[in-house]
Amino acid sequence: MRGHKRQSSFELLELFGVVKENGSEQNSPPPLHTPLSYDYVLVAKTIGDQHTAAYMKQTEFIEELKKKKMKITKIIDDDRVFYGIRAPQEIFEKYRYLLKVSDACNWSSGRDRVPLSTRIRIVHFILNHTPIQSGEFLHHLIKTKVFDAKFCLHEKKKQKELKQNWARWTACLQGQPITAVRNYFGEKVALYYLWLGWYTYLLIPPAIIGVIVFLYGLAFFNSSPLIKEVCEADTIMCPLCDKRCKVWQLSDTCTYAKVSQLFDNNGTVLFAMFMAVWATLFLEFWKRHRASYVCEWKVSDWCEEEEELILEIVNNPTCEPKKYKHSYLRTTLVLICVTAMILVIIGLTHALVVFRVIAAVLLAEGSWEFLSTHSNSGAMMLGAVLHYLVITFMTRINRIVAMKLCQLEETRSFTTTEKSFTVKMFTFQFFTYFSSLFYVAFFLGRINGHPGGYVRIAGKWRLEECHPSGCLTDLFIQMAIIMVLKQTISNVFEFTGPWFCRWFKKKRTRRLERRCGNCYLKNDLEESKGAELCDNCKLRDWESNYRLNDVNSFSLFNEFLEIVIQFSFTTIFVAAFPLAPLLALINNVIEIRLDAIKMVTLERRLVPKKTNDIGVWIDVLEAIGVLAVIANGLVIGVSSNFVPRLVYHYYFGPCANSTATDIDCMAGYINNTLSIARMDDQITRNEFSAFQMTTHDGLNVTSCSYKDYRSTEDYSLTPQFWLILAVRFAFVILFEHVVVICKFIAAWFVPGAPLQVKNDRLFDKLNRLKEELRSYVP
Repeated sequence: MRGHKRQSSFELLELFGVVKENGSEQNSPPPLHTPLSYDYVLVAKTIGDQHTAAYMKQTEFIEELKKKKMKITKIIDDDRVFYGIRAPQEIFEKYRYLLKVSDACNWSSGRDRVPLSTRIRIVHFILNHTPIQSGEFLHHLIKTKVFDAKFCLHEKKKQKELKQNWARWTACLQGQPITAVRNYFGEKVALYYLWLGWYTYLLIPPAIIGVIVFLYGLAFFNSSPLIKEVCEADTIMCPLCDKRCKVWQLSDTCTYAKVSQLFDNNGTVLFAMFMAVWATLFLEFWKRHRASYVCEWKVSDWCEEEEELILEIVNNPTCEPKKYKHSYLRTTLVLICVTAMILVIIGLTHALVVFRVIAAVLLAEGSWEFLSTHSNSGAMMLGAVLHYLVITFMTRINRIVAMKLCQLEETRSFTTTEKSFTVKMFTFQFFTYFSSLFYVAFFLGRINGHPGGYVRIAGKWRLEECHPSGCLTDLFIQMAIIMVLKQTISNVFEFTGPWFCRWFKKKRTRRLERRCGNCYLKNDLEESKGAELCDNCKLRDWESNYRLNDVNSFSLFNEFLEIVIQFSFTTIFVAAFPLAPLLALINNVIEIRLDAIKMVTLERRLVPKKTNDIGVWIDVLEAIGVLAVIANGLVIGVSSNFVPRLVYHYYFGPCANSTATDIDCMAGYINNTLSIARMDDQITRNEFSAFQMTTHDGLNVTSCSYKDYRSTEDYSLTPQFWLILAVRFAFVILFEHVVVICKFIAAWFVPGAPLQVKNDRLFDKLNRLKEELRSYVP
């Protein structure tokens, strides 16, 4: 039985691709380059007039490539011309030699040929760093429509294997072939899927505990004295809006009180502490998991800067490195622009607040009785939907602004640009997603005033209040709507968009398949002999790759950003939404296959990139982990009713003096949280009309209750309010210190790399040094 459990656990690890694959593929070298393959393809529109500037630049660029001994195969097809590019072997021999003498890079001496993924990366670099006489590079020529597209070709055999073993929906119960992904797409893509699989696997414990916390609240539906007190109360509450809103009974919120019990209970505190520590453990165990793979791939000591210098020399032996530069003026200007952009995003949050206030008034004044009765809840849901639309719109704006700021910085290399863009884009997206949630969590219902002194926008519209069942209910509604909409709609468009584009473009490719005919069948038989495919068959392959959806250097960035934002939702406000880890787990199981299908079958092949980590994203994740501690402490201490319930239990409730034995210690809590506004007060009479103080049954009332700790006479804050406020701050400080200590202990306790990996690296370096010594000639 014990052995069976170990096997089941291993299969679960393999399911998300967090253990190495079984079989010989794990240690097999990457697929070797065959004589028939092309490293890259350029596409341009056919230009009839050879004297145009576009044609001359196109020809000049091709001639520059031929000067570097690139073999160019040109095929014209109707309105397009395709250039197949194959680099000479001497380029890759130089690359291998420079890697061998490099301090920070490594090359396995057992390989006789350069893998096609490496060839593609080198040729991609050369193409992007080959200028024409005017000083224009390839990206300038594509921007000015001299060339239409550039892409590397999918390998049909390897593409088919990945599709069978990984990129299909029925493979959801199979493990990820990470090594095969690395051999085809490079280390950067492989580490993304490795990280995503590891994150998904480690979401299982928080998803289970979150469901337990949810069920714990569900178990007290009928026995909780708080719910019973709300549902059986005959308390008359003050109107929630002006004009058509009337007084209402507290028992009307019975259903919402039950819902709030699902996530605002004592188990939430422990769950929030667990998630803060979990975020640290997740990152520490990820570092160990990553180390075992990068050691196997021989990229542990890989240096991005040195790799770039090697590629520069391979491209141009007389090159000069681009020097490091720093401008305080540019840095200050970028900082000012980033701050201004954040203020604009926060301004949109204020606009959402105004929208909810106005929406609540319009719904209350509407003719539909249901919407009029639940105007505040309806306004909150509409605000959440509008927030999602704002997120969709601002994502495009944020991307443009972040890219412009990177251009303003004049970064040294693409890697530096990518890191700078990642930090800026994530910062903008974070504020776009979470500004409204921070307002709901920490400001909603605390700055709206009281009867006789309500805060109004432009002196007209009353500022919105918390949901009658508690402020945490509003945060729960916001998070649930945004997270569900984001994950559902994003996945639908992410898959259906490329699929429809491919389906629409397939008609032209079918014509080429007919033209290929017997020529392709014949060459299939002779391929092992090194025979060249006929032009029609080459064109068919190039055309089919061209018709796939375009990819760029930031395609993988989009996938990382989506999951890191989800990680933020899962950790930062998890105290208000314990089911967030479960939703994230379900989404990620789908996301892994969705991204795989899209990358293998619907998009052009990504240029394989070498790396040994997920880059700046690890710093972003660590920052989110710290913020999660602060935010969850504030949510529990400030937004939830945990602290007021605690204070009532020990200071104001029936058990305060330890004398009550036959009554629940929380009896009377709801009534204790309410204050009374009397109609015989002049200020209150000016605030509420006679219509508002009439019940739905036509009865007039002389007083109403509202949620606050204020005196009945002068509406001043009571000593109980100040005591609760002091306990809130004390709890937040205690919570954060305890959790931060636990995080440090967890980070210290888990080594950054397994001992086996450290020993393997030690012996690998020793063997390399011994090999160099053997070839030493004094």
